[in-house]
Amino acid sequence: MIVAGREFTDELLEQIRTTVRNTTTLTRCALSRMVCDWLGWHGADGRASEASCRAVLLKLERRGVIALPPARAVSFERRNPGSAPPPPIWPEINAALSEVKGIELLVVNGNKALSWHWRAMMQAHHPLRDGPLCGAQLRYVIQSEQGILGGLSFSAAAWRLGVRDEWIGWSDGTREARLSMIVSNSRFLILPTVTVASLASHVLGLATRRLASDWQQHYGYKPVLVETFVDSSRYKGTCYQAANWIGLGTTEGRGRQDRGRQAGVSRKHVFLYALQRNWRKLLTAPRELPRLSPAARVQPPADWAEEEFGRVRLNQRLSQRLLSIARDFWGRPMANIPEACDSKSKAPIVS
Repeated sequence: MIVAGREFTDELLEQIRTTVRNTTTLTRCALSRMVCDWLGWHGADGRASEASCRAVLLKLERRGVIALPPARAVSFERRNPGSAPPPPIWPEINAALSEVKGIELLVVNGNKALSWHWRAMMQAHHPLRDGPLCGAQLRYVIQSEQGILGGLSFSAAAWRLGVRDEWIGWSDGTREARLSMIVSNSRFLILPTVTVASLASHVLGLATRRLASDWQQHYGYKPVLVETFVDSSRYKGTCYQAANWIGLGTTEGRGRQDRGRQAGVSRKHVFLYALQRNWRKLLTAPRELPRLSPAARVQPPADWAEEEFGRVRLNQRLSQRLLSIARDFWGRPMANIPEACDSKSKAPIVS
């Protein structure tokens, strides 16, 4: 079974079921880390692709293939509302752009004070409120010498988007392999107390000039394209057009989880902005698969030990020692490990 470009064999699915049954304290996050390790599923920065894996595991559960551990309740409210600081006072500004000094973007990630400001703004003034955002994400606060002007965020791109995918020229396989190279401008807010002509397009310019390098710093790779959705029943996306984003048309009126086309949400304008000149070449490059030597492709495991431990990720010397110890212990199952393996087990297998 292929899901999101990953092969889930019957053996792997049974391993997942057994792990869930036998580990009463197992969480979905811990299970996703295990599955990433079993599949060798890691991002460009070497870290396990936990968010993508959790999405796939949820798909498998909805299909009735596996059962996941119970989901833990998540709340974005403060645990102790009584200790919350008073609501912030936003500056009232009515001026020309040239009169607003020191406009800059501050990265929210990891900064509790900025995170509180960002969430307070979004909860008070954004139609989608403060979250949750999907997948990898970066949040920014728009700062000036007069105070905070607003905020914006970038997160995971839409899994499937007709007008975008057709414009890029993607096949399903290439989209699955390259989708992480697109990010979504999932929130954008200028505070209602701020009236500054051309501020929104100016901020978008600041964001697109630094987004790729900020994303690389946090996640180990640079995105090449950014997308956004503008509610056509409320806005026209004028600031995106002024910032040279490309309008592709509208969505079909479906949300992220609306496979049955029953939600009936409003259509949204789709805008995209290229972060690199060669974005199309990078996004449509064929998926690179690991190259195996002819011998590796056709040679079966020499014995049960190679079949059992052949995929363990060790260097050649340690892999051979592991196979040798396993074979020796199999030959003398009633003996303890030092007796069965002589001196082979005295040194650690891994370093």
